Amino acid sequence: MATVALHRESVAIPTSEELVARAAAMVPGLRARADEIEKARQVPHDVIQMFKDAGFFRIVQPKKFGGWEMNPVVFMRVLGELGRGCCASAWVMMILGVHNWEFGLMDERAAQDVWGEDDEAIIASSYPPMGELTKVEGGWRLKGRWPTSSGGGHGDWCFIGALEKNEQGMPIDRHALLVKREDYEILDDWDTFGLSGTGSNSLIIRDAFIPEHRAHSMIDYQLDDRGTNYLFPFAMVFYSSVSAVIIGFAQGAIDVFIEQMSTRVDNGSGAATRLSPYVKDRLANAVAKVRSCRARMEQMMAHCTAIVERRELVTVDDRIHYMLDMARIGRECEEAVLTIYKCTGARGLYKVNPIQRYLRDTLAAANHITQDADNNAGALGGYLLSGELPPMLYEKPKQG
Repeated sequence: MATVALHRESVAIPTSEELVARAAAMVPGLRARADEIEKARQVPHDVIQMFKDAGFFRIVQPKKFGGWEMNPVVFMRVLGELGRGCCASAWVMMILGVHNWEFGLMDERAAQDVWGEDDEAIIASSYPPMGELTKVEGGWRLKGRWPTSSGGGHGDWCFIGALEKNEQGMPIDRHALLVKREDYEILDDWDTFGLSGTGSNSLIIRDAFIPEHRAHSMIDYQLDDRGTNYLFPFAMVFYSSVSAVIIGFAQGAIDVFIEQMSTRVDNGSGAATRLSPYVKDRLANAVAKVRSCRARMEQMMAHCTAIVERRELVTVDDRIHYMLDMARIGRECEEAVLTIYKCTGARGLYKVNPIQRYLRDTLAAANHITQDADNNAGALGGYLLSGELPPMLYEKPKQG
């Protein structure tokens, strides 16, 4: 008989402020372990358990399955704190935690399959539509190889992205399919210059059957009876969560920079480095960039929260503007970190100096597809000039 591990009645729902405070309290400990985690190329189980104990996985999990069903902005604020401590740990928390929100969009039987016996079960992912998807009676068959499954070793299940194609081989929809742990293998191939500690290895599926109720369209966005906090567009929540954690990375670099420059003395003149106008200028400009990113994210979520609380959908016009707003966060945060890094001189090159890891991790994170400021700028420009939308993101291709 399977072990039953339900915790849904035992944990009181904290406030947003309490959750953010819990994350902030973890920052010193996470920072102390960042080097160890990077060398191990994965986040250890005790860190994931610490996040579980703090309730971070419950923030956007549906109430019916043990969660707190909070506004996703609470999750984003928590990520912004965790990122200050250990970029890899925060990144893995972001990836694994945002999946719990996804169940609010799906047939309830999917959540029952995952959390029916253990409401702390973790879901990993790899969304790039890389493999072969075939429609069969009652569901789908799936096979192939998928890259960059961050924290995949902690997953009991996994969301896999794949394209549905018509008879002519043209994509007609993009799906996320929920796959059991026994149906995929993990290939240890994550060896990178940044975000090395995320264990973002590839997944291999030989041939798996996924019932219809364990799949959902990543493009469809329609008004139905789902909970209010699940009425945000899928891409908005996922992309913004990535942006939120990168804001944390940049803030972490600023924290370290202030600590170092407050006590550093110029080797040549003996003057306090904190008195340099260039150090002060670069710091202030980096802070302004990060504050601007954070304010933009909060403004977007406040505006869209007002919309979904009226039980309305966020319009395409708003969505395509906000996609660029969120994508630019990666770019602006990497600019902020580079701005201050240039003041660190040779000391910033040493691996014992944590600021170089914040830089590498921020650069790596800003390369994530959700932070593609170029293509999202092109999409918005095209939309404003001619009304055209990029394919397979805001609407399904028109048939016939």
